[in-house]
Amino acid sequence: MTVVYYTLGVLIFFFAIMASIGLHELGHMIPAKRFGGKVTHYFIGFGPTVWSRQRGETEYGIKAIPLGGYVKIVGMLPPAREDRIPAPAATVNDGPEQERVRASNTGLFTQLISDARAAEWELIGPEDSNRLFYKMSWWKKVTVMSGGPIVNLAIAFFLFAGVFATYGNLSDIRATTTVSEVSPCVVPYAEDGRECETSDPLTPAKLAGLEVGDQIVGFNGNPVESWEGLQTLIRGNSDGAAEITFVRDGVRMTAQTNTTVQARPNSLEDETLTQVGFLGVAPETYIATGGPLYTLREMGGMTIDTVKSLYTLPAKVGHVALAIVGVEERDPAGPISVVGGGRLAGETAASEVFPLQEKVVFLAMIIAGFNLFIGLFNFIPLLPLDGGHVAGALYEALRRGFARIRGRPDPGYADVARLLPVAYVVASTLLVMGVILIIGDLVVPVRLPS
Repeated sequence: MTVVYYTLGVLIFFFAIMASIGLHELGHMIPAKRFGGKVTHYFIGFGPTVWSRQRGETEYGIKAIPLGGYVKIVGMLPPAREDRIPAPAATVNDGPEQERVRASNTGLFTQLISDARAAEWELIGPEDSNRLFYKMSWWKKVTVMSGGPIVNLAIAFFLFAGVFATYGNLSDIRATTTVSEVSPCVVPYAEDGRECETSDPLTPAKLAGLEVGDQIVGFNGNPVESWEGLQTLIRGNSDGAAEITFVRDGVRMTAQTNTTVQARPNSLEDETLTQVGFLGVAPETYIATGGPLYTLREMGGMTIDTVKSLYTLPAKVGHVALAIVGVEERDPAGPISVVGGGRLAGETAASEVFPLQEKVVFLAMIIAGFNLFIGLFNFIPLLPLDGGHVAGALYEALRRGFARIRGRPDPGYADVARLLPVAYVVASTLLVMGVILIIGDLVVPVRLPS
């Protein structure tokens, strides 16, 4: 049965990611068609075609390698002005405006750009003259190219919102002022968790008679409204006298004690030990819930963290490569591929530790996290990512705007084809990183904590 559940988890994740890719491409295709553009292909996957069907001028289909998808919008690359020559004998293709593209060029990158333009214009006929992508208004280009990643962000939002509104946010555990545990003795932080010994002194909380379920409402005459506030008061009290006001079974009570000084971490993020006041109680906690605005705030924080992590992504992938060859351990908090995501989904579904509700929540969070990353990653302003085309459209708008303000001639469309050498480098880098992550997820996979 474990194998069945594992397979089910992998399949759920796989089809969810494929659906996300399909919706991403719809985010490009729908506005492109609405703006009059011509879309000739809509495919999920790469490589050999598994299935396809022609509907109007668009061929829809599935390809063999399920690692992405694409839509083909006609006229993404404009003909270069310097490549327009009048001699028909030197042309590769006659476009709808009778531009001529040179059949040969010198230089590797120049030839690559020329070949890309020629391949682009092979699909264009005279009837497509007013349907070319590069001729669209800049805001239409931005809408078309940002539509895909926006869909991914929308998927992430709805999944996060559903989880946060029902189950809660596991990354937002909040503490109350109600006591969930009273430590019986004072144990050094380095030995935290061990059994009490006869030589260990009783904690101030134990001496004060505090019990589980007591709600602390005051400390040394100061009202207590949050656990953080109470913690600050205790830590700042050193080994001084402490008057604790609490509510037990609806009755307000007061206890006297003296806090003791212990070496404790400054915070959850900062584990530097500091000598501070210590009482010996732990709070009750709960998982925070929230609606759409709460979800937007949380996703804002996730976005900041993701953007920061993108700067270190190549280095982190390098560490995965070192883990593959056994030089170091795989970082459980490091990047994973869709293969790693599928393995985690399978392990979650097959686990006997998690109840069904937590399994559903974890799967939803993995899928939401992938969509958030895919959406943000595609906004990087580099070709061949969507953000590269968005940046080109915005550059075109700025250039034309400045030309109008200064009374100069229209500089024309932005020629993103000139950035194709950058696109080839970026694409090659992404391919290498993707292969490393996939191999890492097969050889030294990230697993659920046992």
